[in-house]
Amino acid sequence: MDNRNASPSPARWFRVLRRTMTGESHARKSSTSSQYEEILKKSREAFLSGKTKSCPFRLEQLQAMVNLLEQHEMDFVGALEKDMHKPRFETILSEISTVKNEAIFAMNNLEQWMAPEPVQKNMTSFLDRCFVQKEPVGVVLIISGWSLPVQLCLIPMVGAVAAGNAVVLKLPETCSHTADLLQTLLPLYLDNNCYQILSGEHIELLEILEHKFDHVFYIGDHKTGRQVMQAAAKHMTPVSLVLGGKNPCYVDKSCDLKEAAHRIAWARFVNAGQNSLAPEYVLCHMNIRNSLIHELEMCISEFYGKNPQDSQHYGRMASLDQYKRVKDFLSCGQVVLGGQTDEGERYIAPTVLIDVKETDPIMKQEILGPVLPILTVETLEEAIQFINKRDRPLAIYVYSSNSQVISEVMQKTSSGSFCSNDSIVQSLYTRLPCGGVGNSGVGIYGGKYSFDTFSHSRACLLRNTAIECVTYLRYPPYAEKQLHLMQWATSISRTDKWCHIL
Repeated sequence: MDNRNASPSPARWFRVLRRTMTGESHARKSSTSSQYEEILKKSREAFLSGKTKSCPFRLEQLQAMVNLLEQHEMDFVGALEKDMHKPRFETILSEISTVKNEAIFAMNNLEQWMAPEPVQKNMTSFLDRCFVQKEPVGVVLIISGWSLPVQLCLIPMVGAVAAGNAVVLKLPETCSHTADLLQTLLPLYLDNNCYQILSGEHIELLEILEHKFDHVFYIGDHKTGRQVMQAAAKHMTPVSLVLGGKNPCYVDKSCDLKEAAHRIAWARFVNAGQNSLAPEYVLCHMNIRNSLIHELEMCISEFYGKNPQDSQHYGRMASLDQYKRVKDFLSCGQVVLGGQTDEGERYIAPTVLIDVKETDPIMKQEILGPVLPILTVETLEEAIQFINKRDRPLAIYVYSSNSQVISEVMQKTSSGSFCSNDSIVQSLYTRLPCGGVGNSGVGIYGGKYSFDTFSHSRACLLRNTAIECVTYLRYPPYAEKQLHLMQWATSISRTDKWCHIL
C-alpha cells in the first residue's frame, strides 16, 4: 500500500517540527553569532588603531555625551514618562544631571588621571624612573541595568570612554522607549566605529558572552550575574558585577523620627522604589515602630497626596513582570500603609508592611519596588547580628543622633557603601565609589574609580644604564658580602628614609 499521501502521525509531525525548529534555531544562532563577531571585530580594529587612546579624542567623546543629554533632555523626560510614569524632576535629577556631572568630572580630571603615577624608590632604583601608567584594557562590554536606564547605561560608559576603550553597550530590554531613544541618539553623537550599541528583545546575552571581551561590566540580578561571571571565566575576562541586595536601615531610638521618615520614604518610594540602593527593610525598637509608621504615613500623604495613583510625582513599575513580582510581596506580613494595586497601570501604592517573617520571600529577594517591611529588634547588638546573618548588602543605613551608635554599626558590619542619617545620596558624590561586596557585587565604579576599573595599571621601570655600582652585585659567582649588600640596598624598614626622599 502506498502511504505517501496519508496524513502523518502526530509523532511524525512532532519529529518534523522539532527538526524544523532546531534548524531555524541553529540558523538564527549562527546568524546572530556572526553579527556579534562582526561587531566585536569592528570594535577591536577601532581600538587597535589607537584612536580611542588620545586625550583629545576622549575629551571630545565625553563632551558629546554631555551635548546629547543637554540637547535631548525633554526627549528623555518623555521616554521615561512613557516607560515608568517617571516625573520630570526625578528624570533630570537622577538620570540627566548625574550622568552630566560624571562626564564633566571626568573631563576636568582626565589629564591628571592619564598622567604617569610616580612610585617610591629604594637604593637599587634611585637613578631610575619608576611609575605606573594607566592603559585602556581594550574592548569593553557594558550590560546595563533597567531601573535607572539612562544613568546605568551611561555612567559606566563615561568611565570606559575616559579610560580610552572601545565599547559595546547592551541596552536593557525593559524601558523600551528609553532604550530606543539611546539606540537612536548615541550613534549620532559618538564615534560609530569605537562605540557599538546592542538593543532589542532577541539579543541573547550568553551568546554575546561566547565572544572574548577585555572587560565585562554587568548591572542586574544575581542569577544572571553568576552566568556572566561563568561565561567570562572561559576567556579569563575580568568582570565587574553590580548585583544589589537586601539593604538594611537601622532606626535608632535617639533619632529625629520625622526627619528620618522623610528621608527613608523618599529613598524607598522615589522611582517607585526601583533602585538597588534603596532601603530594603527597617530595623527599629518596638517602642518607636508605631511612631515611625505614623511619620511615614504623613510623608506619603505630603509627597503624593491622599491617592498616590493620581499624583504626577509618583512612578509605575517598569514592566508587567516587575509589577507581578512586587505585588506578590504584599502577601508577606501585614499591610499597614498602602497596598493598593492596578495591573492596567502597573501601579503599586507606597506600602509599609509589619509582622514580616525572616523566611518570607520579601526578606530573601531584592524588592525593587515601593514596599518597605519594618521589623523590630530589642537592642543595637541584635540589629547588628540580624544584618550580619545575611549576605553583605549593597548599602547599610543608620539613623541616629548618637555618633557611637553610627560608629558601632559601621565598624561591625560590611557593605558596598554606608550612609548615616540619609539614604541613596552617597551615589550622588562623584568622588565616592559605587559597588557591592560579596554577594552584592564585584568591583567598583563612579568617577576616578570607573577610570581605574576600565584601565590596566602598567608597571614601568626605565633603568639608568650609566652606573653599575649596585646591579653587578646580583651576578654569579655569589658571595656573602654581595648578599649582605644587596639585602641592605633592597630592604624596606618601618621608617625608610629613601622611600620618602626619592
